[in-house]
Amino acid sequence: MRAVTVRDREAGIGGLTLTDLPHPHAAENDVIVRVHAAGFTRGELDWPATWTDRTGRDRTPSVPGHELSGVVAELGYGTTGLTVGQRVFGPTDWARDGSLAEYTAVEARNLVPLPADVDHVAAAALPISGLTAWQALFDHAHLAAGRTVLVHGVCGAVGSVAAQLAHEAGARIIGTGRASDEDAARDLGVHEFIDLDGGVLEDAGAVDMVLDVIGGDIRDRSTALLRPGGTLVTIAGPPTIHPEDGRAIFFVVEPNREQLAQLATRLHQGRLVPLVTTVRSLAEAPAAFSPERRTRGRTIITMGTD
Repeated sequence: MRAVTVRDREAGIGGLTLTDLPHPHAAENDVIVRVHAAGFTRGELDWPATWTDRTGRDRTPSVPGHELSGVVAELGYGTTGLTVGQRVFGPTDWARDGSLAEYTAVEARNLVPLPADVDHVAAAALPISGLTAWQALFDHAHLAAGRTVLVHGVCGAVGSVAAQLAHEAGARIIGTGRASDEDAARDLGVHEFIDLDGGVLEDAGAVDMVLDVIGGDIRDRSTALLRPGGTLVTIAGPPTIHPEDGRAIFFVVEPNREQLAQLATRLHQGRLVPLVTTVRSLAEAPAAFSPERRTRGRTIITMGTD
């Protein structure tokens, strides 16, 4: 099968190549998914799990990408709950070969059925960013109707989903980004937009929650905007400043089938629309990692199977 692999940590994105790999093996409780569309995170080459398995052993050549949508092609021994030919989507394990391949082995517990009328490209944009947004808003910050949430990078992968979920929950949303993002942010349900290049972050006023995907000075300054009892949730690294009367939380997203099923329902009903702006072929995937290729929303890789 064809897959994108990386062998040399020092080479960075220059080490990404399209190559042929053996068909993956389905271990116990695995399924083999014929991938139709896949998502990736540009920072993956900095993750330790890209280079070593859970015991610390080198696992290169590694296949990056950890979001997929496709069809079950094979069941491993003992696998239940899914059937061959079933449409599925979900995240793949951090420390195993990922989704930028024509076939991928995935633990069945990470996958949920995909409704027949949902496009694979839209579904592939949702597993990690959708679960990250859900867990940040509801598991860690306990967002409720009437509260105000400041979403940094509101037109990015996580921010765009978070804005839609927060809007549905009845929250007031302040979004940040570049000036060119404002119209798209309004379409996501954002009530107020702040240009981080030309605006003043402190104009946001007091908020009940901050969802940070940027880190650094933006994260630190945002802490001062929290109302008493408020929560800052960040995925950009452990916070260095903590609010006097509130919480600052760093977390890494976890697979959750129940939450993924909730997202699938919203996707099916049109209540949630992932912001996909670029679709590339598998052969174009290595170039898509380049910082110069950054776009608003998601870049999704397709395998040419549709």
